Amino acid sequence: MNLNHHPMALRRRFSPFAGFAAAALSMALMTGCQTAPAKTIPVSSQEAAQTQAETSGEIIVTTAPETIPPLNPRGQILPEIQVTVPDATPMPEFLRVGEEHPVIIQLQERLMELGFMDHDEPTPYFGTQTERAVRIFQRQNGLPQDGIIGGSTYEMIMSPEAKYYAAQKGDEGDDISQIQARLYDLGYLASESMLTGNFGDATEAAVLKLQEVNALSPDGKVGQQTLNLLYSDEVKANFLALGEKSDVVLNCQQRLKLLGYLISEPDGAYGQDTVEAVKQFQARNDQIVDGYLGPGTRLALNSSDAKPMGLRLGDEGNSVSNVQNLLSKYGYLNSANVTGYYGEVTEKAVKSFQTQNGLSSDGTVGAMTMAKLTGNDVKKAPRQAASSGGSSGTSQPSSGGSRGGGTPAGGNAGGSSGGGTPSGGSSGGGTVRMSGGVGALISVAQSKLGCPYVWGAKGPNSFDCSGFVYWCLNQVGVNQSYITSSGWRSVGRYTRINNFSDIQAGDIVVVSGHVGIAAGGGTVIDASSSNGRVIHHALGSWWANNFICAWRIFG
Repeated sequence: MNLNHHPMALRRRFSPFAGFAAAALSMALMTGCQTAPAKTIPVSSQEAAQTQAETSGEIIVTTAPETIPPLNPRGQILPEIQVTVPDATPMPEFLRVGEEHPVIIQLQERLMELGFMDHDEPTPYFGTQTERAVRIFQRQNGLPQDGIIGGSTYEMIMSPEAKYYAAQKGDEGDDISQIQARLYDLGYLASESMLTGNFGDATEAAVLKLQEVNALSPDGKVGQQTLNLLYSDEVKANFLALGEKSDVVLNCQQRLKLLGYLISEPDGAYGQDTVEAVKQFQARNDQIVDGYLGPGTRLALNSSDAKPMGLRLGDEGNSVSNVQNLLSKYGYLNSANVTGYYGEVTEKAVKSFQTQNGLSSDGTVGAMTMAKLTGNDVKKAPRQAASSGGSSGTSQPSSGGSRGGGTPAGGNAGGSSGGGTPSGGSSGGGTVRMSGGVGALISVAQSKLGCPYVWGAKGPNSFDCSGFVYWCLNQVGVNQSYITSSGWRSVGRYTRINNFSDIQAGDIVVVSGHVGIAAGGGTVIDASSSNGRVIHHALGSWWANNFICAWRIFG
């Protein structure tokens, strides 16, 4: 039976309130019962309609008011809701120098992870250092070296199959020039003419020799392990190192003696005293401090611009111990104060020695003072003149004060580590008071804002992160040698700060692979590879998450 053509068929949608009436009507139709015509009446008239139905026998079908949404088989039909989703910043088809986009943060993080970019706080800015890293990555991964990130370069950088940094035969670039310069300094490349920027047979042979001498697997490539070795204090040079004996060594010793670095008499034998003298020279003449007489160090040593020796308040190490031993030998310093640290007691002893021996009394051990100390006509100290820690408060402090020549309470004597632990829980040496102060350090750092970041640069107009800290400290009278960011993890000379929340203005902040100068107010000034310049910005979550320690330079 086709209800659509039945005269009693309902052609309207039933409301939930008409369910029972509809069921009764359907049953009546199926059984052939005669029923009265149905009427559809709104619910609002339901009461009146019911009365009428009782007298007429009509079937009443009610409908819901228009304010109640009707139902469909899945439930109530709701009004259409307009949802506005903000559009994400579209990524440009090509990323190049000058672009700024959030995805660049991820790209920089990945390039740092793969060893193509110095570790630093990533930014959304695509600068020249990012371009340099991209070019080297493209070279490593067989892509066109244009320094631009298109689709293929982006996919390769983010791919788990991306190759890590490893310079090898056939490569060309400024990174190769830097590797060659270091190989030359260490004596693995014979002449300066080999510093071409091209990784050829001679460079490969030099790398193989370096790896062989330093017990690395010899593959002739400069990967991360070999690169770290090149700039490590533990690297073994190819010649002119501990144990060597030659006329070349003798000539270098004579020059070191003249400049005040060597205490012993030159004999042509490369002993431990020569190693220490070379390290002191390298620290004061912008050389990598490794104790080897490579071509670069010999060139600086024989230069008319070579800086003479100048031990002063705050210095430490075996050279200080040697001077203290000589001062003790001639009666100017008590033997208990031979600690390896140049504190106030040692400074007082030096001034006394200088006065007695007709030298300018400035408390600094320069070339003339060293020559007199190691000469044959030294005037000994008057009786009772030997300096001692005594009760004068000039020994190394337990907290906050200037470190002297004595042993701190609870600490061990001397050593190059710089003394015991000051009270308050920070490990490392006591506070060093230097000229200049926090305000001067921050002022000097701010004066270099905007200067370009250049890997390995130490100023005055371009810097890498450790070169920037080195340059700024020396400008305010802190006689700090150049060390890499990894070397800043354990300098031992200043008060170590282990809690990120305790950082103060003027502290040197050390994070994994990077270093900067705290500028107060939760900010830092650093030479940033990701920004491509020296910047002043917040000590944010990246610094907190990568924090290793800080060093308090000023008390």
